[in-house]
Amino acid sequence: MTTSGRKVSLTGIKPTGEPHIGNYIGAIKPALELAEQYEAMYFIADYHALTTVRDPELLRHYSRSVAATWLAAGLDPERITMYLQSDVPETFELTWILSCVTAKGMMNRAHAYKAARDRNAESGKEDLDAGVNMGTYNYPVLMAADILLMDSDVVPVGKDQSQHVEYAADIAGSFNHLFGGGKPVLKIPALVVPEADTGKTLPGTDGRKMSKSYDNTIPLFLESAKLKKLVRRIPTDSTPVEDPKDPDSSSVFQILEQFATPDVTTDVRKRLEAGGVGWGELKNTLFEVLDEKLGPLRARYDELMLPGSELTDLLAAGADKARVRAREVLGRVREATGIQ
Repeated sequence: MTTSGRKVSLTGIKPTGEPHIGNYIGAIKPALELAEQYEAMYFIADYHALTTVRDPELLRHYSRSVAATWLAAGLDPERITMYLQSDVPETFELTWILSCVTAKGMMNRAHAYKAARDRNAESGKEDLDAGVNMGTYNYPVLMAADILLMDSDVVPVGKDQSQHVEYAADIAGSFNHLFGGGKPVLKIPALVVPEADTGKTLPGTDGRKMSKSYDNTIPLFLESAKLKKLVRRIPTDSTPVEDPKDPDSSSVFQILEQFATPDVTTDVRKRLEAGGVGWGELKNTLFEVLDEKLGPLRARYDELMLPGSELTDLLAAGADKARVRAREVLGRVREATGIQ
């Protein structure tokens, strides 16, 4: 098997929309921290996005945007490997091979598929599979191929995505049992839930959980003037300026404490609890903190998204590195199955 000085960590990012600050706190920041501990690999899952994205230009934009976002956020292309899923064709050969050792019953229990059927049941549809494409149904097998093809030791994901890693481990175990001949052909990956993943999510501009589906996100690279207007729209209650306030019940404060330094967070908390600070002042503080934190990231992102930037070459170089690893793993699989 592929070996190196450090264990391999693999992170997949699905390009289905513009990045927002909830993505930064919930996914990007924890993954950046894990990159210090592992030989880190990151792929943009553009083929996964085809289950929902139908506009080719939009998919191209989202795919480049994801790569530019992670690089702007701090990934060092000299230390990590980043590539487009579509640039590693070995993935799709392995997907078919794994499909041949994966039980249909396991796919029936996949969360995304079950959720789609549940929605149809709730809406009274007789055909519970109405609107479900095979990409959605086979999604876990493609995800397993992504993971296993890179000889991944660990896969850092949030708790809601843990099933994908568990399935990859089960599928690898089935393959090894059938074709291993007493020795493992595919490495069994382990799930790692980042410490920052506590189940807490950032509130959006309407007070609900920040989500693209609610259209209440704060885009990560929004220009300053628009960012200020969006922060001002976050709902607050009618507590008078002079009265004490509960910071933990405030959406504005909940966002602030994820981006401000501990000193700033502590000071703002004390002032809110003592009274004399209005919600408008708190929103101004949040805007200033966000703008200071995200400004440099925004500048780097805009630079990478320009036509002719180094982003294309960086992704191509990452794909070359990933394919070296992929060809080695697929070679083991082909030999084990008897495919020449």
